[in-house]
Amino acid sequence: MAVVKEFTLPDLGEGLTEAEIVRWLVQVGEVVAIDQPVVEVETAKAVVEVPCPYGGVVTARYGAEGESLAVGRPLITVAVGTAVSSDASGAPASGDAGAGEGSGNVLVGYGTTAPGARRRRVRPVAAASPAPAPAPALAAVVETVPVGPVAVISPLVRRIARENRLDLRSLTGSGPDGLILRADVERAVAAAGAGTAAAPVATAPAATAGPAADVVGERVPLRGIRGAVAEKLSRSRREIPDATCWVDADATELLAARAAMNAGGGPKISVLALLARICTAALARYPELNATVDTERNEIVRLPAVHIGFAAQTERGLMVPVVKDAQARTTSGLSAEIGRLTEAARTGRLTPADLTGGTFTLNNYGVFGVDGSTPIINHPEAAMLGVGRIAAKPWVHQGELAVRQVVQLSFTFDHRVCDGGTAGGFLRFVADCVEQPAVLLAAV
Repeated sequence: MAVVKEFTLPDLGEGLTEAEIVRWLVQVGEVVAIDQPVVEVETAKAVVEVPCPYGGVVTARYGAEGESLAVGRPLITVAVGTAVSSDASGAPASGDAGAGEGSGNVLVGYGTTAPGARRRRVRPVAAASPAPAPAPALAAVVETVPVGPVAVISPLVRRIARENRLDLRSLTGSGPDGLILRADVERAVAAAGAGTAAAPVATAPAATAGPAADVVGERVPLRGIRGAVAEKLSRSRREIPDATCWVDADATELLAARAAMNAGGGPKISVLALLARICTAALARYPELNATVDTERNEIVRLPAVHIGFAAQTERGLMVPVVKDAQARTTSGLSAEIGRLTEAARTGRLTPADLTGGTFTLNNYGVFGVDGSTPIINHPEAAMLGVGRIAAKPWVHQGELAVRQVVQLSFTFDHRVCDGGTAGGFLRFVADCVEQPAVLLAAV
């Protein structure tokens, strides 16, 4: 006798309320072990694997890849206590957990124990669909009988069906894994004699309020990481009275110092790490910029530790990984941690903890081949240093015209935490360290 356990999308922390299914890691009919990752989801902050706290046979999956689910919605159901087939050696497959057994852990990297043995295939017990019923061969006692979501991703498809009073559950989707496509709905509407009603719906954009309601074009949902970035930048513009100042600096000596550091072999020091090291020294001299504003209590909160975020452009959009306790790291330590976080960003393996808690942001937009910019502060921080490309330009050096490696530095700050004199002093100190790295030695 098996008991079917329903596993819902857990609270992923950091105030996140939903996640998008990126990739299913298990199929219906597979045996899973306790704490085995079953699905990969993308939140507004990172892509994470979600482990199931139950061991047994997967009897249902809820939601298609690309669909967003709210926290608390069903993810999968597992028949716990199911007798499963053995492998060729006669050893039983993993996942023979007794009814009600589970780890209680729900998220990789947040207290979850090490994953169990690799999953093994068994004879399928149900068809792979978004909400299949438990297989009768399991003789399962179902604790909950949820109604699975309809296999539809597009809001437009749902709207067309709703306006034509079409029950989506009556359709068989022609897309991957039975996904119901727009063409499926339009065919069903035409078959029901409602072709004329469906025609304007199929060609018109969604009827939404606002000046963009009549605009015809591709519509991209602002959700996931892109939506989080949009919300944060909009909030920064609404709440923070920011100002920007900038200066050109001769970075020739900084590049020479980096070359000397890297000449001895070992891990290489990046230019971004050197700039991060300069920022920690500058924030030690101007601590009012390592702060946030508590609007509810009308207070400026000056923070004791420096957690430097740096902008990283990835295939999933702009991310800002955070180097924690940057003030306590050596230059080589900063370079190593920046390298680790950059690789994690590129491979989509940043955790929510890697993307939160920043107190100051360093934005190297010079990698895009541009000289200058006016950065938008990463709310709720109080300042951001922007760095343009380092390029050979004519420069007056020691009283003579010479070709030097010049960089433009721009500094955006929250005018509530300081006046222009403080911001100017910070930026001038950074520029002096770039031009003469020995200045940095005197500051530490």
